[in-house]
Amino acid sequence: MGDMAARPPRPTRRDVIMGAAAAVAVSTGESPAGPLLGETPPATDQRLARGVVFEDRSGSGVRHRGDRGIAGVMVSNGRDVVLSGEDGSWCLPVSSGDSVLVVEPSGWSCAAAPGRRSPFHYLHQPDGTPRHIGLRHAGVAPTGPLPESIDFGLVRVEEPPRFEVVLVADTQPGDARELGFVRDAILSQVPAVGAAFAIHHGDVMGDDLSLLPRYLRMLGATGIPWHHCPGNHDMNLETPDGRHAFETWKQLVGPTHYAFQHAQATFILLNNVDYFGWDNIPEGRRGYRGRLGTRQLDFVRNVLAHVPEDHLIVVSMHIPLVNFEDPSSEADTTIDRRALLELLSTRPHAVSFSGHSHTTEHHYLGAQEGFRAAGAHHHHVLTAGCGSWWSGPPDHRGIPLSVSRDGSPKGFHVLSIDGNRYSTRLVPVDTGADAGRGMRVLVCCDGSAESEEGPRPLGCQIAPRQLPHARLVVDIFDGGPRTDVRIEIEGPQRMALSLHRSAAPDPFVIDFLAANPLTCKPWFEAAPCSHLWSAPLPPDLVPGIHRVTVRARDQYGADLLAHLLIEVTA
Repeated sequence: MGDMAARPPRPTRRDVIMGAAAAVAVSTGESPAGPLLGETPPATDQRLARGVVFEDRSGSGVRHRGDRGIAGVMVSNGRDVVLSGEDGSWCLPVSSGDSVLVVEPSGWSCAAAPGRRSPFHYLHQPDGTPRHIGLRHAGVAPTGPLPESIDFGLVRVEEPPRFEVVLVADTQPGDARELGFVRDAILSQVPAVGAAFAIHHGDVMGDDLSLLPRYLRMLGATGIPWHHCPGNHDMNLETPDGRHAFETWKQLVGPTHYAFQHAQATFILLNNVDYFGWDNIPEGRRGYRGRLGTRQLDFVRNVLAHVPEDHLIVVSMHIPLVNFEDPSSEADTTIDRRALLELLSTRPHAVSFSGHSHTTEHHYLGAQEGFRAAGAHHHHVLTAGCGSWWSGPPDHRGIPLSVSRDGSPKGFHVLSIDGNRYSTRLVPVDTGADAGRGMRVLVCCDGSAESEEGPRPLGCQIAPRQLPHARLVVDIFDGGPRTDVRIEIEGPQRMALSLHRSAAPDPFVIDFLAANPLTCKPWFEAAPCSHLWSAPLPPDLVPGIHRVTVRARDQYGADLLAHLLIEVTA
């Protein structure tokens, strides 16, 4: 007992991280950049991890004698961030469960020779996943003692300032058959884009994590690197709390949050699925909420501290920052979004993306939400790759039509970047009448206009007595508050209609559900649509054929055009 009392006190987290920074400074002759954040009490198993970032000239991912170290590269433990020294060395505190990762800098990549990849991260979990949890799917295998040196090999790459990124969300296959739909409907379309890489925004799986290895093999055939954020359907649901909710994910996919750079853009991928645990779900609530937590917020802050001000900041997550359908739902929004938006307020060029809701939404978040800079932060909720969970009748390929809850077609988005400017576009993957089009134009009869066949909620042939109950409905699939929509009627009469944006469900979805009750998933319901415009049809339209022309312009200045023929019977 006496010699225990004589030992010096355990260092604080600040002591450890400053010691790491000082170690790098000693090796380079430079002074540390300053204290890092995240000054929480250290874990009892905390260790110092060390390593080198080096130029991987052999492409093997293994550091050889004479390989040159690379200075000024960010290395992180998921919270703290240090820069590699002049000789490429770095030092960071780690605890069990931490991933040590390199933030790939612009012009460099961990990609090695074709078919090989040097890992950008090292998971430190000496004992693996605790066996008493009893996971249904395999968790983390024991990683053993911390290596003496964790080295990250980088190779030089060409990165033009103009490039594209495939943005996917909610592919969500529930079984092997539906994973085939992901392959045929989504992944087979990716090579044609010519993107530099892809980012999946979560709900990669539909709870069956045994499908992950086959899914990852499919990605290799697309020809581009893939990055992933975890979703609420990618969790180990049997865990008692959120600490081990992504054990299978960490073993097979990688860190739950990280960052990398490409050209003049910095990409930050986050995990905002906060799981309550199998036995801790409050009555009447879902088992999770949208929350980033201090560790990830510190990570964002520390990464941004080393990013040039003229970089575009792209933040990806699963659960939206805000939600159109139910802004008060903690399971569909991010409860600590204000803290993230305050961090992004320091950046003149930033955008964020999410999935989760199986809707397509654009939000512009200003001072009321914590974004203090001029203008507003653009948060884009991406369309669901599976649409309505692979619901509905099959197309000629046997793939369900699966229109989303808000009327959007299943598909993905493409992010186009030029320097620090960006735009997005929707890529529908349906083969029906709406394939390749950006909008749906419908005639909807709201009233009980009787006919021999009964009420006709949708249709382009209208009796004069139905006109007082009829309206034109326009769904701009990727539209939002900054979309301009105009509509004209030509034919026996010529007139412009005044449209208004509403929060009603798309009538097409209501009709789709009614027509296909046996092939739609039981939880699939029509949701309020954030990109719906409508106008009443003029009650004095004369009998004849009337051509409807709809013109829309999105926030990036891209134009859409659609036509519809309405027949008013005599």
